[in-house]
Amino acid sequence: MVSRVLVPMDGSEMSERALEYAAEVYPEAEFTVLHVVGEPSPLWGKAAGVAIADDIDAAAREHAGPIFERAEAIVDDAEGDIALSTEVALGHPVRAIINRAEDYDTVVIGSHGGTIAERLFVGNVAEKVFRRSPVPVVVVR
Repeated sequence: MVSRVLVPMDGSEMSERALEYAAEVYPEAEFTVLHVVGEPSPLWGKAAGVAIADDIDAAAREHAGPIFERAEAIVDDAEGDIALSTEVALGHPVRAIINRAEDYDTVVIGSHGGTIAERLFVGNVAEKVFRRSPVPVVVVR
């Protein structure tokens, strides 16, 4: 039985479909919506990294706000009494998802993002998560 589901969301239609699918298939499960924000690159230089470091967590949370609001709306529209928590991670999406996956029974991820660039990048993320995850992965189109 699946009782804990990780749903990475990037704000794309496919990530929303993934959450809708998960809510339909696992209505009794606890859900965590994970949004991954890239962190400043070391190539920016030490001074830039220090200047941004104080506000990066708050900025990441603010960036994720609309995505989490949409996730809450999707869960509210679903049947059942779904428990939803949200989490922001900094870093590379594949690593962030894989690092959290072992705490869940399954990962439900959208197949790709909305724009052509997002399709290439997020499709690559979905494929890598599928290949490397320690738990089963459902890829939703």
